Amino acid sequence: MCSSDLEKPPNAPRARGVGFIARMLAGSGHAGGKAARRPRAGFLACCSNALACWHSKKQASIEASSFGSELMAMEHGAEYARGLRYKLRMMGIPADFPTFIYAGSKPAIASSSAPEPALKKKSSSIACSFAREGCAADEWRIAYINTNDNPSDLMTKCLAPGEKRDKFVGMLVRYVSSVVTKNVVHWKETIAQYWG
Repeated sequence: MCSSDLEKPPNAPRARGVGFIARMLAGSGHAGGKAARRPRAGFLACCSNALACWHSKKQASIEASSFGSELMAMEHGAEYARGLRYKLRMMGIPADFPTFIYAGSKPAIASSSAPEPALKKKSSSIACSFAREGCAADEWRIAYINTNDNPSDLMTKCLAPGEKRDKFVGMLVRYVSSVVTKNVVHWKETIAQYWG
C-alpha cells in the first residue's frame, strides 16, 4: 500500500471495487525545436491498459544533454500520476498499486533512485529529488524502456513515416479502440437490459 493513501481526508469515500494498475510512458526529444533547440517532454498515462491522458510540452530551459530532458519528462509524468491517483481515490476507486513509470534514459533512472546524486543544475536536482521522493514512498516505480518500444516518442520527436512510427500509432489506436469498444459494449448491454 502506498504511503500517499494515508493522506486521505476524513470525509473521503471508502474504496470500493477492484483497483487499477497505472502506467506512465515518459520521453523527451532532446533539442528537437528548430529555432531555439529546446527539448520537448511528453508522456502517456494509461490506467489498466486504457489511455487516460497524453501530454506534450516544450520545456522552458535548454538542456545540454538528454539526461536533463528525460528527468524533466519523468517529473511532469510523476506529477500527473500523483494527481490522477488522488482524484480517483477521492471518487472511491482504490489505488493500492504503485504507478509504473517507464523512461528511456538509464542515467536518469539511476540518479532518481540513488540517495545523493551530485547534480549542478537546479531544475534537474529538483526533478531528481521529486522522483526519488515518490520512489521512496512507493507511489511509483521507475524502469527503463528502449526508445524503439516507447510510444511517447510520438509526442516528443518528429518521426518520419516508416515502421517505427506505424508501430507507435498502432499501439495508440489499440489503446483507444479498446476503451471505445468496452464503452460501446457496456452501453449496448445497458440499453438491452432496460429496453430489451
